[in-house]
Amino acid sequence: MRTWYFVLLLLVLPASRAVCQSLVNLPDDSTLKALMQKHKVPALGTGVIENNELKSTKVLGELKSGVPAPSNTIFQVASLTKPIVEMTTLRLVSKELWSLDEPLARYWIDPDVKNDPRNEHLTTRHVLAHQTGFVNWRWLHATGKLTFDFEPGTKTQYSGEGLEYLKHALETKFKMPLPEIVDKYLFKPDGMTDSHFFWDGSVSEDRYAVAHNKENQPYEVRKNKEASAADLLMTTISDYTKFGANILKKRELSDKIWQDMIRIQSKDQNASFGLGWAVYNDLKGEELALLHTGSDPGVRTAIVLLPKSKRGLVIFTNSDNGIPLIKDIIKSALNIGEELLERTK
Repeated sequence: MRTWYFVLLLLVLPASRAVCQSLVNLPDDSTLKALMQKHKVPALGTGVIENNELKSTKVLGELKSGVPAPSNTIFQVASLTKPIVEMTTLRLVSKELWSLDEPLARYWIDPDVKNDPRNEHLTTRHVLAHQTGFVNWRWLHATGKLTFDFEPGTKTQYSGEGLEYLKHALETKFKMPLPEIVDKYLFKPDGMTDSHFFWDGSVSEDRYAVAHNKENQPYEVRKNKEASAADLLMTTISDYTKFGANILKKRELSDKIWQDMIRIQSKDQNASFGLGWAVYNDLKGEELALLHTGSDPGVRTAIVLLPKSKRGLVIFTNSDNGIPLIKDIIKSALNIGEELLERTK
């Protein structure tokens, strides 16, 4: 009897271990609420993807003091705007409507760099791999202008300006503003009906998660009236988790573009980049992780996609205190969480 029990145990353990590795073990609500209180985070949104499908979403906490956050809370997600524009662009490339390696100068040259011949060498691939030569934002440069710090494609430097440059090129080529391009090629096909680039009549302020500082005091709500390709997207946890699941399904992406996206194209001292994502290879179980984070005043967000195990995790917070909470959730929910966070230091 003991022999048969031992054999059965040997058969069951690998299977149960595989099941565990294919799950996202999100902490229960009481644990999440305790973590929110510990880290002083007013509102939290989480989305879970398993087997390439949206499994669950939830929103806990308050939009602002005394106002409960509904399940369809609208979060500002900071740099998680970038994957929306990047994946739209990769879909266009997959449809052969756009090229990764065509010079953007054929459609747009920023006035600040019109006299720099390096503008002729800048491509979409450089933008998505953060190899444009631009700093994050032009006002951070010593000149106060958009400036090439190096030849595009030769070094790595994270840049929101690169996405803005791409936006202008796309708008010229397709003769429509960026929100309409994204709506046509991503939002509508993916059923993302509650995502917004700027404050217009469709944004419900009574569902908006107000940003908070480290003392848990609200920031003033500033309503942008123009679309950015790099920042300020407003969306729900449901919409964005759906987006993540469709990436894992390779929806409207050719095999070649998918492989380009997850292949390391560039590196700096902090991260390795594919096309639009920080890429972490050779994690436990030969897992591959695609990571993107967002940070604005009173906003901290993250998305982790694990193509091999078909899992994903999306986390939104409305607080400057959001990073420790996000890290706690990643460590608890993903079997590769601690290793991934160690690699991101």
